[in-house]
Amino acid sequence: MSRISPYIVLVLLALLPTPEILAADYENGLAPPGAPSSAFPTPSRPVAGIVTDIWRDEESRDRAGEAENVMNLLGVNSGFVVADIGAGSGYYTVRLARRVGPSGHVYAEDIVPDYLARLARRVASEGLEGSITIVRGEPHDPRLPAASVDLALLVHMYHEVAQPYGLLWNLRPALRPGGRVAVIDARKVTAQHGTPPDLLRCELAAVGYHQTAYYDLQEDTYLAVFVPPSPPNSLISPSAIKPCLPSRS
Repeated sequence: MSRISPYIVLVLLALLPTPEILAADYENGLAPPGAPSSAFPTPSRPVAGIVTDIWRDEESRDRAGEAENVMNLLGVNSGFVVADIGAGSGYYTVRLARRVGPSGHVYAEDIVPDYLARLARRVASEGLEGSITIVRGEPHDPRLPAASVDLALLVHMYHEVAQPYGLLWNLRPALRPGGRVAVIDARKVTAQHGTPPDLLRCELAAVGYHQTAYYDLQEDTYLAVFVPPSPPNSLISPSAIKPCLPSRS
């Protein structure tokens, strides 16, 4: 059997239909629908740089049962609407889409256009176009539709968020009643691409979220779950948010 040229494969992928993309996602200048970045205090700790859209190879993650374990802990089931914030290469995006099924939906959000373009091609190649919406966000605003998601999942990226207070504040209107925010990160300082759990709790509490669950995962990582202030209009004013000091715990 003759082998297909990799070049031909790339051309065929480029011709596949792309998943739904929110209007203006790929425009250079995004007019933020939420409060602007300038309304929020800057974090009083280092912000790690964005290095890659791949945290670790997917085969080893699947062998460890990572995504299945996380989705089970979070109770992700058919019909859920989930936002994969900082979706990167889409490891969680595609697995979430299969878990929530045709009655659910996934918003795959990132701030890097190149990552989103590659992810859109992956979604199309895996036949998940109708299940996933690609969203270009900003460091201070995920730009998600109001009251659209049951769960926002942030995986190994919180330490890279340049404006965490803005992101969390602008995320609140997108959460449905009973909605949750789940963060996976390493127990390292932010400069080393992790977030100490105490610092994470402090930064979310500064915006009005409180932790409801905490799980130890493999390799010194953790999963922390939070619920937002309720009702949505009870959000603290951006000018009243007090930055947290770095923690080593």
